[in-house]
Amino acid sequence: MGNGKVQAGQQGAGRREATPEPLPRRALIWAMRAWRPAGTVVAVALALLLGWHVVNGKHGLSVWQQKRVEDQQLRKDIDALQQENAHLREHVERLKSDPDAIEHEAREKLHYAKPGEVIYTLPAQSQEPGQPAAAGK
Repeated sequence: MGNGKVQAGQQGAGRREATPEPLPRRALIWAMRAWRPAGTVVAVALALLLGWHVVNGKHGLSVWQQKRVEDQQLRKDIDALQQENAHLREHVERLKSDPDAIEHEAREKLHYAKPGEVIYTLPAQSQEPGQPAAAGK
């Protein structure tokens, strides 16, 4: 039993009384322990912010996609206008050089007639949405 008391006494003598650490030292220890997790959180937050900006920012992917669709639509419009322009150029050239084309335009657009001809103008067909076209008349 004596051995047990000596060992217990020796163990107690080897221990120090727990004195509280000074506040600046505790803050330093806490900062050193929290540095890595806090750095990880900050890095993840920055990565998420950067990702959001790449997708939704002023020059992001969504804006790029909208501009791409707009570009395709404008290219189609340009092609259609170029075709219409070419058609109108052909029509102008025909009117400059082809007497039959000039006569056709004068008769259709200006309602000109040759001497001795009578032009009859028919009333425009007014068709209401629910009625069949001139059925039974």
